[in-house]
Amino acid sequence: MTFIPNRVLLAAGVAGCAILASACSAAETPAPPADAEAAAATAPATPVADPTIVDAAAASPAHTTLVAAVTAAGLAETLSGPGPFTVFAPTDAAFAKLPAGTVESLVQPANKATLTKILTYHVVAGRVAAADLIGQIEAGGGSAALTTVEGGTLTASLRGGSVVLTDEKGGQATVTQTDLAGSNGVIHVTDTVSMPD
Repeated sequence: MTFIPNRVLLAAGVAGCAILASACSAAETPAPPADAEAAAATAPATPVADPTIVDAAAASPAHTTLVAAVTAAGLAETLSGPGPFTVFAPTDAAFAKLPAGTVESLVQPANKATLTKILTYHVVAGRVAAADLIGQIEAGGGSAALTTVEGGTLTASLRGGSVVLTDEKGGQATVTQTDLAGSNGVIHVTDTVSMPD
């Protein structure tokens, strides 16, 4: 699959509401709404916060396992913070490639430290768009070392027009979709779970 940045926003911004003022004389008093529904219709809209990368992942039907793992590891609040973060997000199909029982074992409270290590290995501090990553690979003579929040390294390279991430165990994940934006970072979708050393 060709690695072409899809400048796709996962959530649209909240549309602004304009309230039209009607000219009333000082003697005129508007009648109270007849019921609660009418009152709600005349109330000003409450602004909605821009969706974070966690919100974006939660809205994706292909990332239910990742969202469950992030929740089990207690990372949802951190990844909803100001960041910015770049997340290489494995799909449900990527998690399904792991040996049977791996995901079920990792989400157990006793394995929280291991799960946190794996998940933070998929996160890089800062907002690294697809074009930036390709630029780093080209500037690095064909590869770019990305330091993850976990402290390890993912090595990015290009193969057949796609970005491939090589983890510390030699496993490889292909980036299949890029530049899914949240208010606090960007997500690049991968087809394999990367493993730290």
